[in-house]
Amino acid sequence: MWRNSATLSFSSRLLSSSSSSIFTPNAVVGRTLSPSHQRFYSSSAAPSPSPSSESVIKLGFLANKSDAFRPLSFKAGDAILLGRHYGRCYWELSKARLSMLVVATSGTGYVLGSGNAVDLAGLCCTCAGTMMVAASANSLNQVFEINNDAKMRRTRLRPLPSGRITMPHAVTWASSVGLAGTALLACKANMLAAGLAASNLVLYAFVYTPLKQIHPVNTWVGAIVGAIPPLLGWAAASGQISLNGLILPAALYFWQIPHFMALAYLCHDDYAAGGYKMFSLADASGRRTAAVAFRNCLYLVPLGFIAYDWGVTSGWFCLESSLITLAISAAAFSFYRDRTTQKARRMFHASLLYLPVFMSGLLFHRLSDDQQSIMENTDRIVGLSSFPEDVTESGKDDLKKKLRYVSAGPQGRPPVAYASIAPFPFLPVPSYVDQ
Repeated sequence: MWRNSATLSFSSRLLSSSSSSIFTPNAVVGRTLSPSHQRFYSSSAAPSPSPSSESVIKLGFLANKSDAFRPLSFKAGDAILLGRHYGRCYWELSKARLSMLVVATSGTGYVLGSGNAVDLAGLCCTCAGTMMVAASANSLNQVFEINNDAKMRRTRLRPLPSGRITMPHAVTWASSVGLAGTALLACKANMLAAGLAASNLVLYAFVYTPLKQIHPVNTWVGAIVGAIPPLLGWAAASGQISLNGLILPAALYFWQIPHFMALAYLCHDDYAAGGYKMFSLADASGRRTAAVAFRNCLYLVPLGFIAYDWGVTSGWFCLESSLITLAISAAAFSFYRDRTTQKARRMFHASLLYLPVFMSGLLFHRLSDDQQSIMENTDRIVGLSSFPEDVTESGKDDLKKKLRYVSAGPQGRPPVAYASIAPFPFLPVPSYVDQ
């Protein structure tokens, strides 16, 4: 039914006898045409100068039989215009640029979790599945917020509020692409990645979206949504969720707070008109908004050191991460001291620069599994070489321990030794040792 109604709407516009508007890929833009141009568009759109309103496409057949004898070039032109129209609508419903950013974070997580070699086919399938699920979530978001978007200046020209696409059509598009993306992740990656994708879609479309009109906590819920895609990529590559895989999600979570605080401050009036309960709307002075943004920038500072300390990256990333984090923190602090639109915009631009630089540094300085093993073994050898007295104890063939006396312990109890057993070096193990 949505296909029939959408075709009727498009065809009635295309075959309008008044020729008072022309069709463009972005929208139907009303304008006054000269008589010569009116004759041109009227003749190119229909076989007769003034076609009746009943001459439209119904259920794939032409209501006016004379349309069947139109030149093929006219039919091909109509098909191209129709394809461009819906392609543009799908692009805007999906918030394609935002979805591509989500794909970038997921792809980065996949590379970080790949170990020694990156499976390019798996990476492509993960990115494609992530793109589909993100497009579905963004489309459902616009379906639920059609009335709010119609009230906001920056969103009222979206496909649904402007009437360029019908509600059933948008719902069918969102459902189809969401199911396809989840199925692709389940087949080509693993069920863990597919589960994360599906749960994130539900969290964004059915929790975060209605929460925007209920409580300011929606910003923090939205930050969780943004932090899941890199975890999805890591799970798709490694098949598990490990502690090392939480570094990039943590960066995404803390980064989103100053990013959206700046955006909410800049679009204060627009959000109020749309009926959204943003944090900045209850903060007339902007002081608390700026304080929250600055505090979360500071939370980003230790992430570079953690990535180095956990063996995810080299030491150079620790330095680079600290520099860019101090830069965005300085912008946030400047906004805190002087809460103006100019300072908020500067912090917003700093947040846009931070994320690609941080992710690029992670990829450039990442350590493979072999490099991590070499570093761990080197640290272990250096640590053992500092002990004055070592004893090697052989048990089973596959178990070798390096023991060092620590203390004799309480009276009547055997001494305690430290055992170096990978991956738990210097694990305290009670042991009887001949003195």
